[in-house]
Amino acid sequence: MAEPDDLRYAKLTLNNGSGAIPALGFGTLIPDPVATRTATKAALEAGFRQLDASERYRNEKEVGEAMREVFQAGKIKREDVFVATKLWNNNHRPERVKPAFEASLKKLQLSYVDLYLIHTPFAFQPGDEQDPRDANGNVIYDKGVTLLDTWRALESLADEGRCRAIGISDVNMDQVKVIFEAARIKPAVVHVESHPYLPEWELVDYCKKNGIVFQAFAALGHSSNPNLLEDPVVVSIAKRVGKTPAQVLLAWAIQRGTALLTTSKTPGRIKENFEVSALPEDAVREISEGVKTRVRFNGVVKTGIPGFIPRDE
Repeated sequence: MAEPDDLRYAKLTLNNGSGAIPALGFGTLIPDPVATRTATKAALEAGFRQLDASERYRNEKEVGEAMREVFQAGKIKREDVFVATKLWNNNHRPERVKPAFEASLKKLQLSYVDLYLIHTPFAFQPGDEQDPRDANGNVIYDKGVTLLDTWRALESLADEGRCRAIGISDVNMDQVKVIFEAARIKPAVVHVESHPYLPEWELVDYCKKNGIVFQAFAALGHSSNPNLLEDPVVVSIAKRVGKTPAQVLLAWAIQRGTALLTTSKTPGRIKENFEVSALPEDAVREISEGVKTRVRFNGVVKTGIPGFIPRDE
């Protein structure tokens, strides 16, 4: 099974007719600006054709610079790369959505993005502060806007054609249903933490049934404990098929019909993570049925506070 195949090039069709999203994507949550540029460029050169960004990561400018450098070199075209970015919590008020989107486009040096996501369903106090806190250090939420209000503003952006698809992130099943049932433009992508320790089967099934792409972040466990890359089932399969544990986990995610994101600052690791090939079906089943640990590594879905981004970044 070490022979290369086409799994790394798999794409999932979007429900709005705008095309397809590469299943294997590269996440740009990298705090250091120089490392962001280097890693983004390395990811594109390794073969990744889906980049995931966010205004909250505070590095869209560096992602944009890396893309511009690669595009200007002439080997990769803008239209060949699927670029996503996200609206942060302090910009949920409908009148703030378009300015926030335009600021992201400017930093990314793009005329459009392929996907624009609401980063979390939680609205924070509107303003320039991404992490507004009261005197006691508690997040100041905005009770004057609903997730559906914000979604309507994204629908208007989609009408203008500068974000070709829209979606939601860090949501639970009930929130997905509310938006899907009320939306004029249905969410094309649902972006949540998922891996064998948090398989989210019910949400995966709902998305498949309704033509929504399910995209997993932290697909390798985000170097957290318990360490998914050291799971006995995963390690055993990796040895059996001659792949790394990371490659096994990424293949599992694609073969169960989902998209995923993986992140690294190391060019060698980035290249390795793109070298994904199909697992035998019994290995896919072994992971799906044999891994019993259940862990959520990021509590953002419960609070809107990003679990992988330090407050002082």
